[in-house]
Amino acid sequence: MLGASLKRLWHKLGSPRWFFSLTTRWVTFFGWSAAVLLLWGAIWGLAYAPADYQQGNSFRIMYVHVPAAMLAQSLYIGMGVAGFIGLVWRMKLTDVAISACLPLGMVITALALFSGSVWGRPTWVSWWEWDGRTVSTLVLFFLYVGIYALREAIAEAKLRARASALIAMVGTVNIPIIKYSVEWWNTLHQPASFGLTQKPAMPSEMWLPLLVMVLGFYCFAGFIVLLRMRSEILQREMNARWVGDWITGRGAP
Repeated sequence: MLGASLKRLWHKLGSPRWFFSLTTRWVTFFGWSAAVLLLWGAIWGLAYAPADYQQGNSFRIMYVHVPAAMLAQSLYIGMGVAGFIGLVWRMKLTDVAISACLPLGMVITALALFSGSVWGRPTWVSWWEWDGRTVSTLVLFFLYVGIYALREAIAEAKLRARASALIAMVGTVNIPIIKYSVEWWNTLHQPASFGLTQKPAMPSEMWLPLLVMVLGFYCFAGFIVLLRMRSEILQREMNARWVGDWITGRGAP
């Protein structure tokens, strides 16, 4: 009984129409959550968090850099998982997900690199250092750009989906390199400020607004990715009857 229910759910997850209907309220939820959390976290971190005893106020770029770096990796992991599912089970939505994540992933990774450079200038007295984490994050940016360029270059939809899924899946090997680079090599980057399994390395007055900003970034990503996926679904399914019914208001998808 449970197996049959899971099988039905699995097939539903591959249905553009079901996904579109399911995520109607999610977009609103993630959009408002992102707006509230980002505003709250930015004011808390920039105006009320105490200055660092070594870096002074320059450390406040952390409230942008750390969430951006975390989200850049998470988006790529999501693309890799979608690529694996797409190659194995041929689900239409996996290519939609990759297409939706790509532009945001490029922008967020660029933001992580830029904010890290701004943070590094007063801390390392340098705009750029060729250390393990910086270089592996740059590789992540090139992976995003490479998949985006590949999708633009291949006109045939099935070939484009398979090629981008394969590269997205293979490129996930770079994620553990980014994460463990500070342990594997001599690097200027400090270890993670906080994690799920370890005590934060900073007082609560500093890491709590950082946590709020991280949640805000992820909600923003949920909003943008779902919005793009829904738009892509409408474009791909424009000849389907349910799309016409939804546009004219004759019925829910």
